[in-house]
Amino acid sequence: MGGWTGAYHQRGLNGKLGSMDQQESIERLSARISGRVQGVGYRHFTRMRAQELDLDGWVRNERDESVSLVAEGPRYRLEALIQQLRSGPPGARVADVSIQWSKATGEFTGFTVRH
Repeated sequence: MGGWTGAYHQRGLNGKLGSMDQQESIERLSARISGRVQGVGYRHFTRMRAQELDLDGWVRNERDESVSLVAEGPRYRLEALIQQLRSGPPGARVADVSIQWSKATGEFTGFTVRH
C-alpha cells in the first residue's frame, strides 16, 4: 500500500547532496560573455551566482573587454548559471554568451575571480 514518495537523496561524486531525479554527471562549462561586462561588477556577480549554485571554477576579465569563465558541476546547475549570465548585474549589457561543453576535470575547489 502506498510507497514512500519523498525524494531520494544521495551524495554525488563531489560529496554534495543532490536528489536522484536531478543527479547528473558533473560537466564543464566554458563561456565567454561579451557586451558591457567589465567595470559593472560582472565577475563578482558571476562568482556569487556560481557559489549559490555550488559550482567550482573561475571567472576573469579578458583584454578584449569580454569576460570568460570555466565552471564545473551538474548540468542543470550550469544551465541555471547560464541564465544568470545572460542578464548579469545591474549596469551590464550582455550582447552574447558563447558556451562550450566538455568533460569535467575536477581540478577546481570553490569558485574564484582570477586576475
